[in-house]
Amino acid sequence: MLPVVVVALLVVLTVAAVGVAHLSVLDGARAGARAAALGLTEADAVAAARRVAGATASVDLVVTDGWASVAVRRGVGDGRGPLGALGVSATAVAAVE
Repeated sequence: MLPVVVVALLVVLTVAAVGVAHLSVLDGARAGARAAALGLTEADAVAAARRVAGATASVDLVVTDGWASVAVRRGVGDGRGPLGALGVSATAVAAVE
């Protein structure tokens, strides 16, 4: 019975870690898109996204036709260990003012 409880606990903790990582990249994408929409430089918008999503996040910013699109990707946790192989990503789009 104990192995089943341990496996169930590991599954719950893994799902929670993935959920937290996804929320951070989603918020990072929003922050980057908002910064780009307000007219900040590309470097400042990428820095804003990384500040929120984490230093290990990969940020892609594209500004075309009056729209700023930011895609953020990173591994779960600190990107190392068994959960580091799990990746999460999010995209946000905002109209440039």
